[in-house]
Amino acid sequence: MAAMWPVRMWRSPTLLTRSSVALTLSRANSKGEEQDKGWFRSLFVHKVNQRKDAHSNLLSKKETSSLYKMQFHNVKPECLDVYNNLSEQILQKLHNDPDYPCEIVGSWNTLYGEQDQAVHLWRFSGGYPALTDAMEKLLQNKEYLEYRKERSKMLLSRKNQLLLEFSFWNEPLPRPGPNIYELRTYYLKPGTMIEWGNNWARAIRFRQENNEAVGGFFSLVGDLYVVHHLWAYKDLASRQETRDAAWQKSGWDECVYYTVPLIRYMESRIMLPLKISTLQ
Repeated sequence: MAAMWPVRMWRSPTLLTRSSVALTLSRANSKGEEQDKGWFRSLFVHKVNQRKDAHSNLLSKKETSSLYKMQFHNVKPECLDVYNNLSEQILQKLHNDPDYPCEIVGSWNTLYGEQDQAVHLWRFSGGYPALTDAMEKLLQNKEYLEYRKERSKMLLSRKNQLLLEFSFWNEPLPRPGPNIYELRTYYLKPGTMIEWGNNWARAIRFRQENNEAVGGFFSLVGDLYVVHHLWAYKDLASRQETRDAAWQKSGWDECVYYTVPLIRYMESRIMLPLKISTLQ
């Protein structure tokens, strides 16, 4: 009989009813906890509307059709001065020639970050047709082709990107110096560009009070889901003061909170302008 007692207890209607009630309560509590967690989580999750168009159409300026090209040239250390002198001569001629639908917005050497590097930012007014027109003319320009030949002897590597500017950023305009420039580059997770733009559209005002915002761009060709923010400062001390001041403004912390999870990788370059740069 003792061996049968557990079986009889298990078959007891009273015990079955209590077990069902306990299980039901457990499930209800679990469901309630999930709902509570979902409600609590919703306070911190930044919802983004479903995309209806390519982010290049949603985030770029509609009133202009400017296309930008950013070049990165890694120069042999012993050749940097010669490279700078030669580039300033040739690039200045292209900038001043009305037959070429392009202008050099900025040219820099990297001071802190990747060393012995030159960065050039070009603007093509008229978009892709202007870019194609300029490239075709350059292939017929003997002086430029000779420059490329000489330049190749000085470079370790090079790459470029085609960019559009964010609609909510101010257009990069010539400015007097002396300034240092910071190029902050963000490599985003695929599919997050709209969310990045939404947050920065609200937050850019926190970083414009000292005229430090130069331009904001995102990539179309080359490394994709890349964002470049270009800033100007009097020196490194003013850079620190300006960045610290942003944290005293209500809303800046929210921008950082929502955009940091979107980033895969980021880097910063402190750059000095070359003589031909319109951004001094």
